[in-house]
Amino acid sequence: MKVDVHAHFVNEEFYDELARLPGIVVRDTGDGRYELRLGPTTFMWRKDEWFRPGHCLSDMDRKGIDVRLLSLSAPNVHSFPPDRQPALSRSLNDALFRQCETAPDRLRALCCLPLADSEQALKELDRVRGSKLFAGVAMGSSLDGVPLNHPSLEPVWARLDTLRIPVVEHPMYPANTAGLDEFELPIRLGFIYETTTALTRMIYAGIFERYPNIPYVAAHTGGALLMLLERLDNGYRIFPDCRRHISRLPSHYAQQLYYDTCSFSPEAILLAHRLIGPERLLFGTDYPYIDTGSDHVTNLSIPAEDRSAILGANAARLFGLKGIAT
Repeated sequence: MKVDVHAHFVNEEFYDELARLPGIVVRDTGDGRYELRLGPTTFMWRKDEWFRPGHCLSDMDRKGIDVRLLSLSAPNVHSFPPDRQPALSRSLNDALFRQCETAPDRLRALCCLPLADSEQALKELDRVRGSKLFAGVAMGSSLDGVPLNHPSLEPVWARLDTLRIPVVEHPMYPANTAGLDEFELPIRLGFIYETTTALTRMIYAGIFERYPNIPYVAAHTGGALLMLLERLDNGYRIFPDCRRHISRLPSHYAQQLYYDTCSFSPEAILLAHRLIGPERLLFGTDYPYIDTGSDHVTNLSIPAEDRSAILGANAARLFGLKGIAT
């Protein structure tokens, strides 16, 4: 079984709401793509063909994917005003469930939460987790500039830990884009910085020590985190501030996380395979923004049982998907 854990819920309401955010300008590229521009770079983009009924399932059939976990891409609901987030989250989660209901044996929902208000976030979590189509929570690498280790999120982490609900992280468009004004650098490099910084903050802040039961999935094979582990461990050894909230080396906590394969780089995936093991790697495609199948996993020079685990067995176990696809 192939399970795609990094695939995006394509919804016109979401894109229309994004287009109304301050500073966003929509540019028609003339080739079927519409870019939502923020200054000189792309904030988000869309194609009309993505909204055709059955597009996601047809793409899955073409690529031999059995199950997809669908989630909002950046900026999730985090860039919207706090008082707008609860209603928008409810609307988008309901729309996501409706799409999953069209193929309940193949689609599952990673729901968004209005995390600007922890009480509202917990209320929405309790509402959506009752659905049989619910697989977990999707959230950004920060909340409109607020880091994920902010004290306001402690009640959310505590509930997710108690319930052992999987969290799938996706990087946000960087809050500070100074010097990233060309070549689409906010997405090309900024996304990697966002994920790496978020994970580093959470590790040093003790989120994963206090809440060890949250299955946490890092996007894009963890950004640059895995290449920096010895540097982070040295920070723990040298600086008191880097060990104030944790009792073990940062690499210990990094090895307890899960990582998707959406770096798409065989070298990066093999590094993750060596450092954290095949049991914590999860296949992803970044549908529909990247048109890729499973070659970046099936072509790896690794044992067949490891390949099978990465392609689907790990996700089936983590998200409770066994037996839902034939």
